[in-house]
Amino acid sequence: MWCYRGGSISTEPRINDRIRVPEVRLVGPSGEQVGIVPLAKALELAQEYDLDLVEVAASARPPVCKLMDYGKFKYESAMKAREARKNQAHTVIKEMKLRPKIDPHDYDTKKGHVVRFLKQGDKVKITIMFRGREQSRPELGYRLLQRLATDVEDLGFIESNPKQDGRNMIMVLGPHKKKTEAMAEAREAQAVRKAEAKANPGKSQNAAESDGVDEDFVDDVDTADDVDSAEETAEAPAPASAEV
Repeated sequence: MWCYRGGSISTEPRINDRIRVPEVRLVGPSGEQVGIVPLAKALELAQEYDLDLVEVAASARPPVCKLMDYGKFKYESAMKAREARKNQAHTVIKEMKLRPKIDPHDYDTKKGHVVRFLKQGDKVKITIMFRGREQSRPELGYRLLQRLATDVEDLGFIESNPKQDGRNMIMVLGPHKKKTEAMAEAREAQAVRKAEAKANPGKSQNAAESDGVDEDFVDDVDTADDVDSAEETAEAPAPASAEV
């Protein structure tokens, strides 16, 4: 009885002398079908073309082998996989916390962050936090959530309707724009700014710093904004008269 005792299983195809079959179905360097030939003949052709004999379909009968530059093939495959990972978009759920009685200035600031998240193609979880007697007036939180959804309706939609969760009321906004589209637009805008900066060396320092911020977004879309977290945790209750 055979027992596997551990170790990695190679996923690399067999090449050249590692191929252990009497005959193979051979494919030429340009993709042409050579036909079924003895393994010795296939290896001889590989040496003649200065290429490798690579087993591309081991389960076929006989196995299918192709003449190719295996080192070049591995390099090109690695580059394609790297490019695919670079363009891969991950959906991120940002969170924004508000109080039912929020100062107008604070509301505008929070809304600005929500707008930025939606423009980046991220979902936003809006949490209304109730304290004390505020829990007896959930309509304040509901109206605030509806107001925010209306203010950003050009960029996002209500993906999850407001619902009570203990002392909190939660709503999720989804972006109209897909993450891949947002990333592509950010890269285009970054390229335009770099071209403008190159054409105008006297560009202001503030604009240059702004380019750096956008470049961070393009390179790492999954990084959360520390400023948002600091504002959410340090937010103080507004006066009772500032009702929405």
